[in-house]
Amino acid sequence: MKQTRIIMGMPITIEIRDEDNPLVFETVFDYFRSVDARFSPFKSDSELSQINRGLPKEKWSDEMKEVMELCDQTREITGGYFDIYYEGNIDTSGLVKGWAIDKAAMMLKDLGYNIFFIEAGGDIQVEGDQWEVGIRNPFDVNEIVKVISISGKGVATSGAYIRGDHIYNPIRKSTPIGVSSITVVASDIFEADRFATAAYAMGSAGINFINALPEVEGYMIDGSGLATFTKGFANYVA
Repeated sequence: MKQTRIIMGMPITIEIRDEDNPLVFETVFDYFRSVDARFSPFKSDSELSQINRGLPKEKWSDEMKEVMELCDQTREITGGYFDIYYEGNIDTSGLVKGWAIDKAAMMLKDLGYNIFFIEAGGDIQVEGDQWEVGIRNPFDVNEIVKVISISGKGVATSGAYIRGDHIYNPIRKSTPIGVSSITVVASDIFEADRFATAAYAMGSAGINFINALPEVEGYMIDGSGLATFTKGFANYVA
């Protein structure tokens, strides 16, 4: 079965090949709704918005503390290119989507499901079987430029072609230069999402950062449409 809901301002799709009970889908969709209610920078009553208005750390939820710690860890790993602080506010969007998909995948596994696909705004986690995932042309979103085949992996793409310039280079305080999109494949969507965000912020150097990470592969399309990929990415090409 396959179902889609609009949550967190984007379509979230879940397909479970070893289940025909629609109640399972609502359980996972409800989880995504709870994440949106807690972490949305656009909801005035979200916990994140309250933090930006001065909510003290001792009143943060365990989930918020976990995400904030992971954001700090990611900032260190990426040399400051992943940064949740912007114009005096905190925005965890560059990490929390992948984190939430990963948690949802673990939820399905705990419920006994082994063959499924979760996508939220283009970020994907798949389990069981071989799933084919298309990489869009950032200059023509109706065109698929590459298809990869993955199982038990996460894949995330960062770019400005859907949501505009929502990722910036925190080192140079500018929009990324020399990159139109970068797709990252990792052991899970949490890793793929946070590193795709940071690599895109690095601009054309982002693919070198991905290439240096163990068990992480990437595919970058630069501003002229030229594709560059890491040494092991070809193993996933369908």
